Amino acid sequence: MAAPLEVIVTSDSGSQLWNSTVFDLHSGSSLLSYRGGNSAARTLTVLNGEYLLSAQLGKNFIHMWEIQRKDQLQQKMVCQGLVTCLTASRNGLFLVAGVAEAVYLWEVSTGKLLSVLSRHYQDITCLKFTDDSSHFVSGGKDNLAVVWSVSSVIQLDLSHSPEPRHVLSRHSLPITDLHCGLMGTQARVATSSLDQTVKVWELSSGELLLSVLFDVEIMSVTFDPCEYFLFCGGSDGNIFQVSLCSQSLSRDKTFQSDNDGNQVFKGHRNLVTCLSVSMDGTLLLSGSHDETARLWDVQSKQSIRCLAHKGPVTNAVIMAAPANMFLPDSRPGVPLPRFSRHLQTSEGGDSGEVCVRLGLYTQEEEQTYLQKADRLNNLMNAVTDKSVFGDGENTKVRVAELEEEVQTLKKVNKDLYDFSSQLLTKPT
Repeated sequence: MAAPLEVIVTSDSGSQLWNSTVFDLHSGSSLLSYRGGNSAARTLTVLNGEYLLSAQLGKNFIHMWEIQRKDQLQQKMVCQGLVTCLTASRNGLFLVAGVAEAVYLWEVSTGKLLSVLSRHYQDITCLKFTDDSSHFVSGGKDNLAVVWSVSSVIQLDLSHSPEPRHVLSRHSLPITDLHCGLMGTQARVATSSLDQTVKVWELSSGELLLSVLFDVEIMSVTFDPCEYFLFCGGSDGNIFQVSLCSQSLSRDKTFQSDNDGNQVFKGHRNLVTCLSVSMDGTLLLSGSHDETARLWDVQSKQSIRCLAHKGPVTNAVIMAAPANMFLPDSRPGVPLPRFSRHLQTSEGGDSGEVCVRLGLYTQEEEQTYLQKADRLNNLMNAVTDKSVFGDGENTKVRVAELEEEVQTLKKVNKDLYDFSSQLLTKPT
């Protein structure tokens, strides 16, 4: 049997036998189970395709497994408090955790704690990296979503607190979930909140693009890969599909089920805590407090599989199967370091070590999508003009060739006219 391309990874708060389970996406069969404790919500993440990480529910440490060694914990990382959310950058260089109202950023290669960001006023609820690992977004109970540039928060000068790139402050109640789309710094970010709205933002400018009002609190949110649809998990167990290709020009809208892509998935009996979409956009995975994870067919809105759990589902994600997951004899390319609990200055540092990082002065102001498109269009026009008209003697030669082509076309046109005239005037 060939290893699957995509797998489902879930965790719940009630199982005594395992922490997280891996299922086959298409058959629903259980493939692997990782043992040791229970995972807190929004803390299950894969680091560099080689390690599985999750924060222990109700305690202040993080579990770490080698991705192929399901029965043996690699190490436990003790934190300064309860970890409310956890994520790793896609390039595997950084690990970010929310502890109370602070964001902790570690460098994976050395285990050093690079920065502690204290921009939120209440507990952080969710963290997500962009797909190019250049930015991450934090959402909290203080109703704020904060966009951070990685290069600006890993400076050596720890006496100055890094400033966020944007503070998204249009929600009126705590943020429950967020999702970063594709395209790096040009991505769109979706945030859900207890204020019964989901908002879509432009990452580069921080501008609000869309706000959708629902009848219930929204607990989870995600895009499909093409960003045609927005999926929102409600506190009543329903999942709402919002079309992002609507012809409506209004930025603020109220959700209504219709035939234009706005639909409802019905099946869960309690609030939907997590959502994930397959790479081809045809399957939707949802986890709920009704102790089930369901797999849905997006086109028909039908539940095609129900995965029973021992307690409320805390994490459920569809991911590309890491290369080592089904190779028990394989080993990670780089071993995990011991992660530090304190900033570098408080540890005294290691003598003789040199650390080079990008300075703030090297960062350029990010252009918006429209500015980049306009610049690209001007560049293409300039290249086209040069290739068509050339310079100096090439211009004269090209003009002569075009004049000759015009004369040829005129002659062909005259011949066609004469031939047509003869046909029309020819006596029957």
